[in-house]
Amino acid sequence: MGHSCSLCHIDLKDVSVTRGGQTLLKDVSMHIHCGQLTVLIGQNGAGKTTLIRALLGQLPHGGEIHHLDGEGRDIPHLRTGYVPQHLDFDKEMPLTVEDFLAAAFSRRPVWTGISKKTRAEVREALAAVEAESIARHPLGRCSGGETQRVLLALATHPAPDLLVLDEPVSGVDQNGLQLFLDTVMHLKEKHHMAILLVSHDLRLVRQYADHVVLLDKTVLTQGKPEDVFATPEFAAVFGTGKEEA
Repeated sequence: MGHSCSLCHIDLKDVSVTRGGQTLLKDVSMHIHCGQLTVLIGQNGAGKTTLIRALLGQLPHGGEIHHLDGEGRDIPHLRTGYVPQHLDFDKEMPLTVEDFLAAAFSRRPVWTGISKKTRAEVREALAAVEAESIARHPLGRCSGGETQRVLLALATHPAPDLLVLDEPVSGVDQNGLQLFLDTVMHLKEKHHMAILLVSHDLRLVRQYADHVVLLDKTVLTQGKPEDVFATPEFAAVFGTGKEEA
């Protein structure tokens, strides 16, 4: 793992998390490269969300996390975007998609009015994730896929260095899933951002991932999707033949 990389990357070295005397993660070492989609796979309880929370600075951890340039130098102030599994809010609230994003972008309550500048910013962020048409929709009436696009617009405006997607499309139909990931791939190419995705959909992992990390409290194996899927570690976790699942 100590090899130098020509791309900027987020370097995790021996990251461990212990809570209440329990080891949730042990000695996790991996790279998340700019311009690549890295996918975390593993069973429930393998520590995927714990790793994300450590990465986002929400959990104390041992080991080191660095954002490095191509020469291996530290880059301060890693800008991170995050799309959670779901958005908890009162669905009956008379809040449009535009209101929701405007409040987040301008950090002021929407009832004070939305400035022209903020409105243009909202439209630009929605256009980037192909969701301009839902700007005036009530947020509570959006489908699962539409809500995830709104959260993606929020997480990627301005473009982050690292975009973290924690099973952002569980409960979204296959078509919505494909559209969402196509949008993510487009953002990856355009902004050359590092993306970390947690996913249970192994077929999509095979299709979209540049790098796969199989986790079970520590890294069992990692590499290109087809290489990881062919390992005994993968077979032990998922059973054989499950890569088509």
